[in-house]
Amino acid sequence: MATSKIRTIGILTGGGDVPGLNPCIKQLVTRASQLGIRVVGIRKGWAGLLNYSPDDPAAEAENIRPLNAAEVRTIDRSGGTILHTSRTNPSAVSYKDAPAYLKDTYIDPAKKNDFTATVLKNLSRLEIDLLVPIGGDDTLSFALRLHKEGFPVIAIPKTMDNDVIGTDYCIGFSTAVTRSVNFIHALRTSAGSHERIAVVELFGRYCGETSLIAGYLAGVDRVVISEVPFDIERLSRFLIEDRRGNPSRYAMMTISEGASMHGGDMVLRGEADAFGHRKLGGIGALTAEAIKKITGIDMIFQPLFYLMRSGAPDSLDLMVAMNYANLAIELIEQGRSGSMVALVQGRYAALPMADLKGGAKRVDVDSFYDTDAYRPTIRNAGGKPMFLY
Repeated sequence: MATSKIRTIGILTGGGDVPGLNPCIKQLVTRASQLGIRVVGIRKGWAGLLNYSPDDPAAEAENIRPLNAAEVRTIDRSGGTILHTSRTNPSAVSYKDAPAYLKDTYIDPAKKNDFTATVLKNLSRLEIDLLVPIGGDDTLSFALRLHKEGFPVIAIPKTMDNDVIGTDYCIGFSTAVTRSVNFIHALRTSAGSHERIAVVELFGRYCGETSLIAGYLAGVDRVVISEVPFDIERLSRFLIEDRRGNPSRYAMMTISEGASMHGGDMVLRGEADAFGHRKLGGIGALTAEAIKKITGIDMIFQPLFYLMRSGAPDSLDLMVAMNYANLAIELIEQGRSGSMVALVQGRYAALPMADLKGGAKRVDVDSFYDTDAYRPTIRNAGGKPMFLY
């Protein structure tokens, strides 16, 4: 039986899917079941707690999924999340995104409503004693809100950008980089056959770590990251030189989706989501077009995007996801809610949520990036963090 007063926990996954979510869910459910703790799966992230209504059986079936050890036995073998996900922010819900039973609460449909109280009420109705949200900076920002409202929370960081502040590592990062390196190497076949310059665009809004690390490990010629605006003329000259010096007559570069040219902005499209973010993507295509115009060389432009986050997790993401789940259960046993599990200097740790800063982690440009040559500068590795942030 459980050694704490926690009888029921809720689990949800928010934001973008990443490999490693299902193994984390499985380990949480398995360990909780061994302790006699009931587990309630909440579907579609924070949307599940917003859309749930005890007076509507259909809404309950759509948003709530009881979980047990037998049901999650094999889910660690696949990517994604069996609980599904969304980018819902219950503290800022537009009229069009509100469930029908809450629409009559809007005084002004043009403004967003804060439904934190509704989420807390639904947690009580579901008899959930503690919530384990698995997500990135946006998802965990609302977890921090619940913590400040007095509800027990233990957070687990995931994002393939590896940009949650406070932790060395977020679930999904290793697999995203591994996928990227493999696809970059595969693309060399076509780039070399046609003697072209290849531009590979990777996810990374404000943090360029996926571009930096994938480009570093794949040995591409140039790397452009979100943190450093780039000069397209200088970049083009470098790539001409790189192509000329390659016996196979091609060159390759990676670029973060959040990168920008000197004097320009990030390439944004569509409406802002519930956390105020518009969709990114397109800087790679614009860069490829500009390089071709400057150099006259034919280009290959390849956005990887969802391929980075698809499929089963690699061994590192399996290990971290399972150990984060184990640590979360240990914290539940110890009665230490209000924590985020983390890796700090290579060791598993629990960080007080109240101490966590908002925003996203950034690449340490001075230590790891040559802003003139647009290349990683990984020197004197002793004492530096494993994932070079």
